[in-house]
Amino acid sequence: MSLKISVRSVLPSHETGDIIVVGVPASDFRSKNSKKKNDPFTLDGFDRELGDALGRLIKKEEFKGKKDQQLAISPVGRIKADRLVLMGLGDIDKLGGADVRTFAAKAARTANGDKAKRLVLGVPAGLEGRLREIAEGLELGAYRFTKYMTGDRVPKTELSHVDICLAGDVKDVPKDAKERIAIGQATALGVNLARDLSNEPPNVVYPDTLAEAAVDAGKAAGIAVEIFRYKDIQKRGMKLLEAVGKGSERKPCLGHMSWTPANAKRRVVVVGKGITFDSGGLSIKPSSGMGEMKHDMSGAANVIGLMAIVGRLKPNVEVHGIFAAAENMPDGNAYRPGDVWGSLDGKSVEVVNTDAEGRLILADALAYARTLKPDFLIDNATLTGACVVALGNGCSGWYASNDAAAGEFQSAVNGSGEQMWRMPLLDDLKDQLKSDSADLKNSGDRWGGSISAALFLREFVGDGVNWVHCDIAGPAMGDRVRGWDPKGGTGHGVLTFLDLIERAEHTVSDGSVPKKSERKSKH
Repeated sequence: MSLKISVRSVLPSHETGDIIVVGVPASDFRSKNSKKKNDPFTLDGFDRELGDALGRLIKKEEFKGKKDQQLAISPVGRIKADRLVLMGLGDIDKLGGADVRTFAAKAARTANGDKAKRLVLGVPAGLEGRLREIAEGLELGAYRFTKYMTGDRVPKTELSHVDICLAGDVKDVPKDAKERIAIGQATALGVNLARDLSNEPPNVVYPDTLAEAAVDAGKAAGIAVEIFRYKDIQKRGMKLLEAVGKGSERKPCLGHMSWTPANAKRRVVVVGKGITFDSGGLSIKPSSGMGEMKHDMSGAANVIGLMAIVGRLKPNVEVHGIFAAAENMPDGNAYRPGDVWGSLDGKSVEVVNTDAEGRLILADALAYARTLKPDFLIDNATLTGACVVALGNGCSGWYASNDAAAGEFQSAVNGSGEQMWRMPLLDDLKDQLKSDSADLKNSGDRWGGSISAALFLREFVGDGVNWVHCDIAGPAMGDRVRGWDPKGGTGHGVLTFLDLIERAEHTVSDGSVPKKSERKSKH
C-alpha cells in the first residue's frame, strides 16, 4: 500500500502531524534572513512556538546542520506534533539525488519508529525540484516486511500520510509536483516489490510461485509475460537450467516480461538469477548462513520489480526482463560434480561444483536474451562470495564487455546513487575455465572467483554486445540499515537499471541527457 503524499508551500510549524521532521542545511544555519541570530532560517516559526527551548537545545548539542547530525525535542503541546526532529543535510549545493532520497527515507523510518501515522516533512528552499527523489525515499524508508508476524509482533501503527512542506515561496512549488511524486512512488513501489519477493521464505517463493508473481506484476502494469515451464525448457535445449533444477521436486522455469512500444528508441534487456533456494546441491553448503539463501533469487526479483516500474512509467524504450528460476537441491536426481551438460548456446560445460549453479542458469538465460538482439544487455545476480570479500556487504561489482557500455552504465550508477564498483575482466584468468572433458568448466580457482564467474558468463553473451554483469551478492541482502536500504532484501540494482533505461529514452541529439529531475514521463 502506498503512502498518501501531499505537497504545498507552508512552514512546517503551521502543520499538524504525529511527528515533524525538518531538513536543516548547514548553509542556512546562520542565514541573514534568520529572525534570531543563532536560529536557522528553515526553522522559522518553531522559535516563536517553543520560545528559547529549541535555541538552547541547538546550542547545547552544537547542532549546525552538518550532514547526518540529528536532534529531537518533545514540544509538550506547544506545536501540533508529539515530536520535532531536526536532520542535518550539510551543504545543500552538494546534495545529490541519493542524499535527498536518504534524507526522506530516514524521516519515514523515524516516523515508523515513533509509531506515527502522519509525518510532516519540512523541506528547505533549494530542494523543490527533488520531489521525485523525496517520494522515492519516503516509500523506501517506510518499507517493512511484517507479513508473517502475529500477536504482539505486529506493528500497531504504520506511516500512512506525509505532508511535504516546502520552505520557499508558493511560486517555487513545481507545477508538475503531483506527477513527480507519482513517478517517485511508482519507482519505489517497484523496488519494494523486489524486496518483498526476496524476503519471502523459500517454502512460499519457488520457481512456479515466482513465475506467478511475474504474471501478477505484468497484469497490474500492462506488461506482457511469457513463462517457459519445465517441458518448454527441455524442448528448447536449456540444458544447464534443466540440470540445476533436477534435484528439486519444484521444477525450473524461465520468465520473459516485455514492454514493446512502437518506434522505441532502443532495446534494453535485463536478466536476473532466480535461485529460490540454494542448498549448494551435492556440493552442499555449511548450515551456517544457509537460511539466507532464500535471497539467492534477488536478481530475478529485481527484474520483476523493474518491469513493474517500466509498465507504469511507459518509457519510449523497448525493455525485456528475463529471469531463470530453479531450486538447487541435493536429491537422488540432482546433477553431480563430474557431469557434462550441453547448453542453449551449444557449448558443453563440465560441472566441477554444484554450488556454482547461478552462472549455469544465467548462461542459458543470456543465450536466450541474445536472440532478442539487444542494444544493451545487463544481467544481475547474487553470484559470488568472492565479490563480497572484495567489496563488502554494501557495494556490488560490475563488469563490462567494452568501454562504451561501461561509460553508459557508470552514468546510470552515478545517477542512481547506488554503490557499485567496476571490476576488471582479466583474460589471464580464462585458463581457469578450461576443461579436460568439455568446452568449459563451471568454476575456477578460489582467487579471482568473481572475475572468473564473469568470464564464464561472457562465453554466452556473444560478440559485439554491449553487456554488463552485476554481481550483487553483498548489497542484495542488507545485514543492517544503510541509507534508504532496510535490513533484509534491498532491491539493490533496480534504481540503476531504471536510470539507464530513462537515459536511453531522454538522450538528445547532442548525446547529452537531462538531469533526472528534469525528465518527463508518460506516467
